[in-house]
Amino acid sequence: MNVVQTAIPGLLILEPKVFGDSRGFFMESFNARAFQEATGLEVNFVQDNHSRSGKGVLRGLHYQIEQAQGKLVRVVRGSVLDVAVDLRKASPTFGKWEGVELSEENSRQLWIPPGFAHGFLVTSEWADFLYKTTDYYAPQFERSLAWNDPTVGVVWPLTGEPQLSAKDVAGKALAECETFA
Repeated sequence: MNVVQTAIPGLLILEPKVFGDSRGFFMESFNARAFQEATGLEVNFVQDNHSRSGKGVLRGLHYQIEQAQGKLVRVVRGSVLDVAVDLRKASPTFGKWEGVELSEENSRQLWIPPGFAHGFLVTSEWADFLYKTTDYYAPQFERSLAWNDPTVGVVWPLTGEPQLSAKDVAGKALAECETFA
């Protein structure tokens, strides 16, 4: 596994080894020992999630203020622009964002540590998005940072208005969001 550091400390792009031939491919999507050796992190995943969304669906930017979740995310069908926003007040990159294309073609994964808001925009006709979390979903602690907050300034590759849930339409500006120490 190759680990690519991003401009935001702790946010990592993982490139697994993919072995392919005329029959198809094989890759190890997660191995705790290999993950720890490559990243220096020991994580315990407690929940796996799978979402399917159509082109133009934007999910996010979500986080849990308590029971903060680390996430290991990937796409197994289609492609997305995956975005993480640093909400750690003590971080020199507080309020900064990073976007990474995740697709079935590039097999990349993104490690998003606790303390980040997370979301994605589907750029293919359909996308199957899988993610592992380090803590359980707790709706009472879930918060949404506005996907279009100009202070954060995420550049989404949109061709029109995104499809949003009511929760995402109601996302708050960074100045109004609860954040992490």
